[in-house]
Amino acid sequence: MAEYDKAALIRAAFSARERAYAPYSRFKVGAALLAKNGQVFTGCNIENAAYGPTNCAERTALFKAVSEGVREFAAIAVVGSREGEVNTLVTGPCGVCRQALYEFGGPGLAVLMARTETDYIETTLGALLPYGFGPQNLTE
Repeated sequence: MAEYDKAALIRAAFSARERAYAPYSRFKVGAALLAKNGQVFTGCNIENAAYGPTNCAERTALFKAVSEGVREFAAIAVVGSREGEVNTLVTGPCGVCRQALYEFGGPGLAVLMARTETDYIETTLGALLPYGFGPQNLTE
């Protein structure tokens, strides 16, 4: 995969986290999804009183991108913390988000789970979702 500015992608995720709507959990998440064409799509978590309609930051960014016609991705940065706190743990994509990202990023999608711009874990979606189920599973 080509090099990209990891710190800038993490900063974009932090910026997106500021727009999170999390009145119930008070856990705010931001994501920044880097398309292979260089565009960055951001998303935040958006909670709902009925809980089921809640949407994660990663899927918000992904759905924004796909709705704009972009379907190939290189990396995603994810940040999260309780409102008003500095998180000492990393926030990774939930299982549903891992599956949604797998559809368009496959196992090679780079995943940055960050505490700060310089303190992060870098892995791949394949490592987070081994034996993932994707479009290739439905072809003969």
